[in-house]
Amino acid sequence: MPRYGAAMSINTDSAHNALDTPVRVAALYRFTRFDDPAALRVPLLDACGANGIKGTLLLAAEGINGTIAGTAQGIDATLAHIRTLPGCAELEVKFSAAREMPFHRMKVRLKREIVTMGQPGIDPNRSVGTYVEPQDWNALISAQDVITIDTRNDYEVAVGTFHGAVDPKTASFRDFPSWFRAERERLLGEGKEPRVAMFCTGGIRCEKSTAFLKQEGVEEVFHLKGGILKYLETVPEDESLWEGECFVFDQRVTVGHGLRLGSYGLCHACRRPVSDEDRTDARYEEGVSCPACHDERTDEQRASYRERHRQEMLAARRGEAHVGAQMPEDEDEA
Repeated sequence: MPRYGAAMSINTDSAHNALDTPVRVAALYRFTRFDDPAALRVPLLDACGANGIKGTLLLAAEGINGTIAGTAQGIDATLAHIRTLPGCAELEVKFSAAREMPFHRMKVRLKREIVTMGQPGIDPNRSVGTYVEPQDWNALISAQDVITIDTRNDYEVAVGTFHGAVDPKTASFRDFPSWFRAERERLLGEGKEPRVAMFCTGGIRCEKSTAFLKQEGVEEVFHLKGGILKYLETVPEDESLWEGECFVFDQRVTVGHGLRLGSYGLCHACRRPVSDEDRTDARYEEGVSCPACHDERTDEQRASYRERHRQEMLAARRGEAHVGAQMPEDEDEA
């Protein structure tokens, strides 16, 4: 099976010049108020279908989030439609390019939240942390009165993080509020609270997590504008405080400085990144299990994954796409 590294990253300005890569991938999100998100679903699905777009988009009362792929013209036309939605004129979009279509169908789903935190009343449009440009991030997180918190999931942090950042060791973004409330006194102490700097992959979780801290009464909260990806794209490696690689929710799996393709693959049973060392572990079986998930699955589940992987290999030898080979979805990050 080909590794997901068949894609390469490109920035917004060069997206139209990627003529050697026929598929353009757009990861997007926007926090805005949709009074009736259900009414937006069918026209959005029709626009994607008319332009040959595949992927997943989430709609909720708080906005839109997702990743789509297609031709450059199809993506442009679809983004033009999305930007006509209420409050979406300034839609946040990150582009990459792929040699092959990374998705097998188009889905537009209605959700309660576009990134699930499970906390009522959180509104990044009303109250959110202060944005910090990537070139100013090092100075902020190096200050003595700043505590830096990684808002991502445990398997993401294990791949890489900023030097000195606090790892909440959460399995899901839904766990972040309870973690912070339990650890607040230890983290922030008594008396004058430190400033809090927070970061995530592309920005969407930072928007919610900083809004949550503001609602919890933390006054000075900052977040990395454009997320880790923008930092890795713009900050020279010899000046960087980033250590390791960055897990991404697309066919690249991980990226490094300059958004160069990383060294990790993906476990198709649990959607966690897999290192070269993991592949030498007795618990690793391609398409079936990895050291992280082997003991989480039953023999029956592994047998099912094994058959799915066999079907994928047969399809690959025939030169066909197999639905089971698609990149797994995760609504935590655009």
